[in-house]
Amino acid sequence: MATTTASEPSLAQKLRGMKGEAIKFGAVGLSGVVVNFAIFWICINGLHLAPVRSNIAATSIAIATNYLGYRYWLYRDRDAASRKREIMLFLVFSGIGMLIDTGLLGIAKYMFGLANLELLAAKVVGLGLGTVFRFVSYRTWVFKAVPEPVTETPAVQDATAAPAGAAAVVAQAELVLAAERVRLAKAE
Repeated sequence: MATTTASEPSLAQKLRGMKGEAIKFGAVGLSGVVVNFAIFWICINGLHLAPVRSNIAATSIAIATNYLGYRYWLYRDRDAASRKREIMLFLVFSGIGMLIDTGLLGIAKYMFGLANLELLAAKVVGLGLGTVFRFVSYRTWVFKAVPEPVTETPAVQDATAAPAGAAAVVAQAELVLAAERVRLAKAE
């Protein structure tokens, strides 16, 4: 008698599963965009700073506000065992996203000589490209998912059941230990 194993979800199922995450990511990101554009506008019009400097200041402040939204709302159930690692990776990937955004803005301003609305359009496009990069990198490397517990299927009474059952018990024990480390890290 053979045991049945769960098949991997299809790409369409994975994308449907990410829908809620993408919506929440968009909500946090939208608040960051509001902060970003408000600071950018203040720097350009109020402080009369250059567009690239204004963008770096605005994006840096938006990165800080977005981290709070991602960590404490969207990814609050994700592994937070190594906060230093998480913050470092968040800053690295946010910095790369800022380079995408600011690089496109710099090209628009200094290579093509764009100004005003065209410059704002370049900022929007750069922000969109940077956002796609950030979404993929944050969910993949920064806010890692806590491993899900393994559910056991009833063991089949044959010679192959014992080794498979033992492997499942070992895997379950490793997950319990990992969850316990996360719980202890959160308590610290």
